Amino acid sequence: MMAFCASAAGQSGTNSPYSQYGLGLMADGATGFNKGMGGIGTALSHSGYVNTLNPASYATIDSLTFIFDIGLSGQLTNFKEGNTRLNARNANIEYIAGAFRLMKHVGMSFGVMPYSNIGYNYSSSMKLDHNGITTVTETYKGEGGLHRAYLGAGWELTNMHIGRLKLGHLRLGANAAYVWGSYTRSVTSSSSTTQAINSIAKTYAGVVNSYAVDFGLQWQLPMTATDELTIGGTVGLGHKLGTDPTCTITNTNSVTGEVDDSVYTASNALATPMTYAVGLSWNHGQQWLVGADLELQQWGKVDVPQYDQLRGVYEARSGLLRNSRRVRLGAEWQPSAQSRNYLKRIRYRVGGSYATSYFNIKGKEGPSELALTLGFGLPIQNVWGGRSTLNISGAFVHSSAKDMITENSFRLNLGITFNERWFQKWKVQ
Repeated sequence: MMAFCASAAGQSGTNSPYSQYGLGLMADGATGFNKGMGGIGTALSHSGYVNTLNPASYATIDSLTFIFDIGLSGQLTNFKEGNTRLNARNANIEYIAGAFRLMKHVGMSFGVMPYSNIGYNYSSSMKLDHNGITTVTETYKGEGGLHRAYLGAGWELTNMHIGRLKLGHLRLGANAAYVWGSYTRSVTSSSSTTQAINSIAKTYAGVVNSYAVDFGLQWQLPMTATDELTIGGTVGLGHKLGTDPTCTITNTNSVTGEVDDSVYTASNALATPMTYAVGLSWNHGQQWLVGADLELQQWGKVDVPQYDQLRGVYEARSGLLRNSRRVRLGAEWQPSAQSRNYLKRIRYRVGGSYATSYFNIKGKEGPSELALTLGFGLPIQNVWGGRSTLNISGAFVHSSAKDMITENSFRLNLGITFNERWFQKWKVQ
């Protein structure tokens, strides 16, 4: 039987027991305006927002403004296993990002964003005899995660054509990031009696200081005088993280009180996967857009460290992870950007996504995830005629697999995009 002991609140970004596998639960990388549309972004570009999901989009940043974006999130999760239920909540700062025009047709972006999250605390109990006198309880705890500080650039080739045939705009971009963080995971076994049963604790830890590089492309094609089709693609380079994670086994004799520590090290045993994404978006008259993304993360080719009790070694092993796929759909509608009616200037957003798990649990595929989102982009007025926006979105996320823990979460995301005309030249009359 399993009993949850998740903390009531946390700053790690998650309370999920599934974050004990791999590098934890992977962050979506979206900013405030993406989140309301199911997280789409591979084929999106906007002069007033930072879209970190495809660095090619930086090329469309408005030359008159400097954009600064900060995001906050809160989450309430209900865990269910059999007849056992528990609620947990957490909140944290999601991201900080900025963007500006460096030169004609070239934009840049920078920021700090989460890469993965680890945070859980639960226990399971098992009877050792038929009389039920001796009970062994295993407690699982983990915390930590990885972050990335990135710097990216996007470049646009405009008005491409062959004769009278217009080929639209081609954009290229790249992000380079410093990835850092640490994690600690532990499994502790304890007995409910005073019999001579040893207490064993296994503690897994790692410290990461590495890098990440991804590339993006967008091709924007004019279809009619008011309609545009954009095709996008990204590639994220997978590689070894240069980290030597450790496994410390602490054996405590309940009679003598003697403690014995054994430390094992797995050399260069953490890595990130190759990641590919393609996307389409259709924009009509700057009034509405629809889009879709398909993403593949090749975790199946990534080895992860595991302790082999029979051999007494801690080393990287293959076959413990599987490729993850995610489909995202989203739409946005703004009735009239120039209207004096405030409600017509609001951006109304809706979306959804479906993703498969990247880890195995006792030989079975981990839980799949289904999410539905709803969001709004609320214009912020000021005396300088700025175009700042408050992005609010909510998401219902359902994660489940047969004979495993079911998670139902409600997430609230707040993103403030400061978009002011810092570089506009003023005229005195």
